[in-house]
Amino acid sequence: MNSSAPYLLDTHVWLWLMNGDALLKKKTLDLIQKASLRGLLRVSAISVWEVAMLESRGRITLSMTCMDWVTQSLNAPGISLLPLTPEISVDSTRLPGQFHGDPADQILVATARKYGAVLLTRDQGILQYGDQEYVKTMEI
Repeated sequence: MNSSAPYLLDTHVWLWLMNGDALLKKKTLDLIQKASLRGLLRVSAISVWEVAMLESRGRITLSMTCMDWVTQSLNAPGISLLPLTPEISVDSTRLPGQFHGDPADQILVATARKYGAVLLTRDQGILQYGDQEYVKTMEI
């Protein structure tokens, strides 16, 4: 992988990281910490929406209000928010090859492609799409 490429955190990775979840392996945490020190961690705007949606439906519980969690998590060292642009919105509906129909995942993939980012994920559908070399992925 290009050592200067940014790392886009899939929503679940962002949640696990910010909540100190044990699901992240030491190797992954080391990679994320090094990327953080270099200012190379990215979060897509769609992940903010996903966190809010999951919290509002009771599928996740946050230790503070959702807005406070989002604000604090986006202010973590080395993390930058990537916007949902018109280009990413359109590209997400026209991904090459075969990709599943989850709109949030489509936007994450389109965002990673737009910014040349490595998408850090445990999502098997995204990883399989990465195996087709349409997007750079790394299993965490």
